[in-house]
Amino acid sequence: MNVISKNKDFMMNEEIRDKEVRVINSDGEALGVISTKEALEIALQKELDLVVVSPNAKPMVCKIMDFGKFVYEQQKKEKEAKKKQKITTLKEIRLSASIEDHDIEIKANNARKFLLDEDKVKVTVRFRGREIENSQVGHKILNLFVEKLGDVYVIEKPARQEGRNMIMILAPKRA
Repeated sequence: MNVISKNKDFMMNEEIRDKEVRVINSDGEALGVISTKEALEIALQKELDLVVVSPNAKPMVCKIMDFGKFVYEQQKKEKEAKKKQKITTLKEIRLSASIEDHDIEIKANNARKFLLDEDKVKVTVRFRGREIENSQVGHKILNLFVEKLGDVYVIEKPARQEGRNMIMILAPKRA
């Protein structure tokens, strides 16, 4: 039985300042509205904690439970949820305005691998010097690049000029 809570998310035991609380016992049965002092005594008898589960209710709803076990189960659930998450990463492929067709094909094959691994791909065409005056060349290169990918992508952000770069973001196609 904890006298002072080490968890900031829950008020428990002596931290509860309300005169009356609605109590649910450890089996899930409602004991009704009783004084906080009486509820604490019931929790002490069972060697459990009185934990506030709904602080905004009038009167406050408290549950008699083993707080340590509760926190452990919450952490276990969070860990399980993290295991099931798929973290997508953003891979970048850089092209230049004077790139050859074969080089585009090689870079497109790399992008296809990334997309099949469920990663997003940021395709950047970098302009040097006066190449920036012909931004339609960048669009042409990106269109050629996308043609070579086949049908494994979805355009998340279409081609857009940002300073000396033209950027497009591709996401993997969901089945």
